[in-house]
Amino acid sequence: MKLISIFCAATFLAPLLGLCQAESSKTKLVYVVDSVINSQVNDGKIPGAVIQIKQNGQVVYTNTYGYAQLFNDNHEKLASPEKLTRFHQFDIASLSKVIGTTTSIMLLVDQGLIHVDDLVGKYIPAFNLGDKSKITIRHLLTHTSGIYEWYPMYYKSDNKETTFKLIASLPLAYETGTQRKYSDLGFTILGQIIEIVSKQSLEQFINDKVFKPLGMSRSCFNPLKSKLNLPIAATSVGNPYEHRMVYDTSLGFKFKEINPTAWNKWRTYTLKGEVNDGNAWYANNGVSGAAGIFSTMDDLQLLVDMLMNDGKIGSTQFISSNTIQNFILKDKFNNGLGWMMDPINSFMKNAPEGSFGHTGFTGTSIAIVPSKKLSVIILINRQQVGLLNGKEYYNVNPIRQQIFKAILSYANN
Repeated sequence: MKLISIFCAATFLAPLLGLCQAESSKTKLVYVVDSVINSQVNDGKIPGAVIQIKQNGQVVYTNTYGYAQLFNDNHEKLASPEKLTRFHQFDIASLSKVIGTTTSIMLLVDQGLIHVDDLVGKYIPAFNLGDKSKITIRHLLTHTSGIYEWYPMYYKSDNKETTFKLIASLPLAYETGTQRKYSDLGFTILGQIIEIVSKQSLEQFINDKVFKPLGMSRSCFNPLKSKLNLPIAATSVGNPYEHRMVYDTSLGFKFKEINPTAWNKWRTYTLKGEVNDGNAWYANNGVSGAAGIFSTMDDLQLLVDMLMNDGKIGSTQFISSNTIQNFILKDKFNNGLGWMMDPINSFMKNAPEGSFGHTGFTGTSIAIVPSKKLSVIILINRQQVGLLNGKEYYNVNPIRQQIFKAILSYANN
């Protein structure tokens, strides 16, 4: 009888013990996340951050830290800095490549309007010439096209039509398919293909076919021109790093045909609602396949949830599961189509096989771990602090790495 009583007690207590262990694990996770970000904010390393961790369809933890803007145009600390909220729009920078452009390409593939192995020249005649004639949409998505990584297009263009022609006219930096070099220009061309195939502007297509169906009502290009009237997290004062990219040849960007002094429309004020990326702003009127989207934590989560749910919005199939799986297959350079998949990346270091994500220069990042039904979104407005010693922006990779390590530990328990 005593053995039966002990067995019954153990059977009753086991779920409670599991619950206690789960709560203990979550407490440790929250402690690490809060400690890491609060220490960075309190030390003045970053102005603020918003984070959200979601697993199995449930928010595990979400929080907001610090400020949306700390400094004025003269880099003087504000007497009453603006507190950051989860409703602030962030300039998501290169997350635009996956949130807007890659998702749009997925939709066009699903509709049979394009194929990822189509030659770019099928849509843009200028790419039918010379060594560019081998470039496919896949090459653009995987950053293996050979197109320049970056070029100060605003020295020669102030509109998208001229920008598209300029990119098509530039020589390749290396033979197509032989290397992977992250290219903003390649994704700008993907934006052009979306416009040609859809017969809509990139901005209109993403708004109509991505944002609206997903319920991303707080996402847009050029928020100062929109009717959203949402608070916006500030980025840098002007474009000091891009200025350095043009003037300081030690960074590796050398363009013999560019005279740095030939153009001088550099912004000198705090960017708050103007895309930080100079090429998107000056040469593409704020709308580019490479950058330009402003969004909030909750909106980004909607798109991430769709990907985690095999392309479904509720019970509606938004993108086919087959297309999603094809876009998150690793190539020989350990990357998917649009999405990064190499677990050496600090924002998803040591992630399980099949994990994917992306980062943005302003301090944004998304990591998705399908095998754990887990997603991590971190938005940091790091550029508000300015260039450190006039050289680089503060490196937020250690923050991402510490947090992701703690999240993996939690998910593995």
